[in-house]
Amino acid sequence: MNASPFQSEVNVRDEAPQFVLPLVVRIERAAPPARTDALETAARAVLLILSDERSLGDGEWAQVMRDWQDARIRKVVRRARGAEWRKAEALPGITVTGKSAEVRVFPPVPLDGWPKELAKLQVSGTDLDDPEAPVDADPGVPVLWMNPELDMSAGKAMAQAGHGAQLAWWDLSDEERTAWRDAGFPLAVRNAEPGRWHELTTSGLPLVRDAGFTEIAPGSCTVVADHPALRRRH
Repeated sequence: MNASPFQSEVNVRDEAPQFVLPLVVRIERAAPPARTDALETAARAVLLILSDERSLGDGEWAQVMRDWQDARIRKVVRRARGAEWRKAEALPGITVTGKSAEVRVFPPVPLDGWPKELAKLQVSGTDLDDPEAPVDADPGVPVLWMNPELDMSAGKAMAQAGHGAQLAWWDLSDEERTAWRDAGFPLAVRNAEPGRWHELTTSGLPLVRDAGFTEIAPGSCTVVADHPALRRRH
């Protein structure tokens, strides 16, 4: 796409009504999720709502999904626990469960029109850690490579991983999308080795350039989506 939905430069997408895709991560005090699992679960959540029958054709979410994708592709991650989480779960959406993480994704809402149950949730406080270093991703599994030079909160990184998954989804053929969906959207999120980051960003694979609304500078390269089907083309 010439007019990227992520880049910081003003483009035609800014003229459309702006929507945001809300994601809520469950963070209970006693048992917070592991950071990498939260990132991977958020990325799968984005793929699940993109491929859900309610988001396609004449589905109940289809129009707002189209409106969202015609404008800037904004995602905001908020956190919830206890009663807050139960209220969020009562709203229309999809809950995705990882090894330790639970993330609920909702159909897009107007930038200034969040449901009250979600608007009151905090964006800050999503600092998560990995109890142990993630193992190498399985060969053949799509990898969302994170920029090793950027320091992002888990919430910000979850949104970026979701962006990367979405760019990969857009670039796949219908057959490749179906195969990925039928396999359950396997994927891994890993920090790239510093020496390999430049190679990844110049490989032709989908690259997220953040608009810079929060935490990092506009135009920062955050994620490279390394899907095997796309790698074979480059």
